[in-house]
Amino acid sequence: MSKGIPFTLYSRSYCHLCEDMRQALLGLQQPGERFDVQVIDVDVDPQLVARFDELVPVLFGDPAGPELCHYFLDPVAARGWADACNAAAA
Repeated sequence: MSKGIPFTLYSRSYCHLCEDMRQALLGLQQPGERFDVQVIDVDVDPQLVARFDELVPVLFGDPAGPELCHYFLDPVAARGWADACNAAAA
């Protein structure tokens, strides 16, 4: 697969749960698969703070789509997004 599977993680720089979620997400990659995780610090934008504040970490596949999970990784939802992206690319 040449293009990575996109994920967007809304995070905070001092948040250990955010790093835990990122690492757990990367652990779901299958051989030959690459996750492109864009990490966005909510504290750099007041609108993001208003939207996510106490929910971080928040994971999206498509930032315009529904949230996959927050606080802790939902491996079923994340894997489902990855599998749908793989199927669309095939």
